[in-house]
Amino acid sequence: MKLLGISGTITGSKTRIGTEKVLATVQNSYDDVTTELLDLKDYNVQFCDGRNPLTYTGDTKTVIDQVMSADFYLISTPIYQASLTGALKNLFDLVPPSAFRGKVIGFLATGGTYQHYLVIENQLKPIAGFFRAFVTPSYVYLHDNHFNENREITDLDALSRIDHLAHELVWMQRQLKS
Repeated sequence: MKLLGISGTITGSKTRIGTEKVLATVQNSYDDVTTELLDLKDYNVQFCDGRNPLTYTGDTKTVIDQVMSADFYLISTPIYQASLTGALKNLFDLVPPSAFRGKVIGFLATGGTYQHYLVIENQLKPIAGFFRAFVTPSYVYLHDNHFNENREITDLDALSRIDHLAHELVWMQRQLKS
């Protein structure tokens, strides 16, 4: 089983750090799960223009193929202006909805206000519903205060939620496969 962690931003580092933490927990706990990180910052992804997703080339094709080949997902985004990033929205527009259908998705978000966790409930979960994906009941929201000056996650509650989400993702994926 392949878990793809998507860091859905082209700026900053906290979203990637949170994503890597969940992926590391899964990798260290489950021998039968491989993890892969897709950091949108590392790719020059074209804007979706409505064409068939299979006709894109270069980095855009690479990213689409990575998403389509995964068995389940951790999708992460910083919250800007009370919304997910444009880079992540563009990815959702590029990938055929069928790529997510019947697969498990967990969410992680980062932000500077405690109210921004609502974006997961009010925007990300409905998008997953449109894709007909299965969403983990738990998610992780990381506030700036959960990180120390070295950008390490130090908040014990946040670390506990990361651990819980990692195990919940694998548990749900296994239940659906059995």
